[in-house]
Amino acid sequence: MKNRTLYFGDNLEILREKVPDESVDLIYLDPPFNSNRNYNVLFKEGLQDSPAQVQAFEDSWHWTRDSQSVFEELVGTRKSKTIINQQISDLMLAMEKLVGHNDMLAYLTMMTVRLIELRRVLKPSGSIYLHCDPTASHYLKILMDATFGKQNFRNEVVWSYKRYTASSERFQRLHDIIFLYGKSDSVKFNEPREEYGEKSGKADSHYKQDEEGKWYRWQKRKGKEPYKVYLSEGGRRLGDVWEIPIINASAKERLGYPTQKPEALLERIISASSNEGDLVLDPFCGCGTTVSVAERLKRNWVGIDITTLAINLIRHRLAKQYANKGVQVFVDGLPRDISGAKALFKKDPFEFEYWALDLVSAMPAQSKSKENMHGADKGIDGVITFVKDIGSKGEHEYGKLIVQVKGGGVQRNIIATLKGDMEREKADGGLLVTLEKPTQPMKEEAVSAGTYKVKFAPAEFPKIQIITVEELLAGKRPEVPLFAVPYYKEAKAHRDEDLGKQALKI
Repeated sequence: MKNRTLYFGDNLEILREKVPDESVDLIYLDPPFNSNRNYNVLFKEGLQDSPAQVQAFEDSWHWTRDSQSVFEELVGTRKSKTIINQQISDLMLAMEKLVGHNDMLAYLTMMTVRLIELRRVLKPSGSIYLHCDPTASHYLKILMDATFGKQNFRNEVVWSYKRYTASSERFQRLHDIIFLYGKSDSVKFNEPREEYGEKSGKADSHYKQDEEGKWYRWQKRKGKEPYKVYLSEGGRRLGDVWEIPIINASAKERLGYPTQKPEALLERIISASSNEGDLVLDPFCGCGTTVSVAERLKRNWVGIDITTLAINLIRHRLAKQYANKGVQVFVDGLPRDISGAKALFKKDPFEFEYWALDLVSAMPAQSKSKENMHGADKGIDGVITFVKDIGSKGEHEYGKLIVQVKGGGVQRNIIATLKGDMEREKADGGLLVTLEKPTQPMKEEAVSAGTYKVKFAPAEFPKIQIITVEELLAGKRPEVPLFAVPYYKEAKAHRDEDLGKQALKI
């Protein structure tokens, strides 16, 4: 298990197969809450604001054969890959009587078997932080008691925040709950402190500074001589209510990912319960805030997520944040060859499509879901936006390529359809990414579509391109104008002849 590894797949399978016993110092998880909501990721189509969005995950669980099977493992009526204690078995039977065979029991079943595996991989000196909301927090607390032992419960942390609230007939929810448990009664803990502010008493006339700059006041007790009482060195001790702002719409760290947590929250958790060089695990790593902060704080880290969308987002996030520091991120579980690509398409065409779009640096196009793969995208799976020209006042003229991904069979009419989509969308070009090799008539029709030009490059670009997944895996890339998404800032600084020279250098 390498440091800086992102695992793509079901975290239960990865925990069982990839993560050794007692190898992790700190676990933070922010799992789905079973809120029965669908969460979308908002994108910009490259350089321009756009309402494009794709479904990141469906926050709902259902009672299926899989959940029934796992439940039977937990209660002991089916052979299990996980060691189950009697307390957990009794608790799950009680839960079954309490909530019945429904979505909530499915959620609790799937969470329980994962918590058992998380306890297995945690070191005796390790800690686990479970982030949850009121939907199921009361059930999760009981599950944590049964899994980690109620004697190892350390804190119920309240993350308090302010946000815009609408009128309502109930009190507005302005906090989340984070349960902190240890693996044993002797866990690693670096007591966090905050700098003293006005509320600390420093501004009070009773407090003074001695010759060393330490703050103190005189304490008087009946029958005793006055003595000095010093404020604790290092700052104010923190309680279990943390006032940390949420990520607002204009925050620099905002990525547009649903449920994204502020870096300040993870910094406090990681600093308090780990040291430099320790291993941090996030089994629901989403947009990668945990692993990003762990990297900044010089911790080793491993992240797991079940969506290619999240894995790709984290890779790009880390590449941007640590571009000049030689940080190498390993990805485990995504295809590395054509057989792996075919296996991913067979298992989940939805994830295959997002994986293929990332290979050509295309943004997903429009809103879609696994239940309706192409219902709202008008035949467009992705978009590549580039700068065609910059006016004398800095105004931009944009161009775009529309991208279609095909995992099944290919035929000539696909190109005709792509041409029609380009005309409707007024796109400069089209790109077909295909798992199967294109036919000769497809290639000929693509060539017959002609070419287009942009201001910043002497070369012409094909209006329609076909590139196979096998070619992409071998390192080939589509022909795209140099001043596409990564280079538009440079384009602002150089115009006319200088632009052409700069383009050639890039």
